[in-house]
Amino acid sequence: MITGLDHVQLAAPPGSEERLRAYYVDVLGMAEIPKPPVLAARGGCWFQAGGVQLHLGIESGFRPAKKAHPGIGVTAIEAYATRLRDRGAPVTWDNTLPGHRRFYSEDPVGNRLEFLGPAA
Repeated sequence: MITGLDHVQLAAPPGSEERLRAYYVDVLGMAEIPKPPVLAARGGCWFQAGGVQLHLGIESGFRPAKKAHPGIGVTAIEAYATRLRDRGAPVTWDNTLPGHRRFYSEDPVGNRLEFLGPAA
C-alpha cells in the first residue's frame, strides 16, 4: 500500500552540482542532505525542506524537464516568489488552478518547478 511520496528525482548534467547547490540552498532555502557513500560516487546532490526531498541525479545526455515537474507547497507564496525573483530566479504566475495561487520557476539547469499555496 502507498503511504506517501518519499522524494522526487530530477536529472542534471554532469558537473552541475555547485550550481544546483547554490540554487536549491541559497535561492530556495532548502538544506543539502548527505547521499549514502555508494550513491555519492555517482555525483548529484539531495536537498530537503520540511518533509520534501528533491534528489538531483547526474544524467549523461541530459535534457531539462520542461513539462514534467514537482509541485511544491509553500507558505506565504507572494513573499516566496519575491525571494526567488530577488535572487535572480524566473517567476511565472499561473492563475488557472482553482483554489490555488501558483507560479513556475526553473532551476539553473532548466528543470521546471511549480510552487503552490492556497488562494487568498
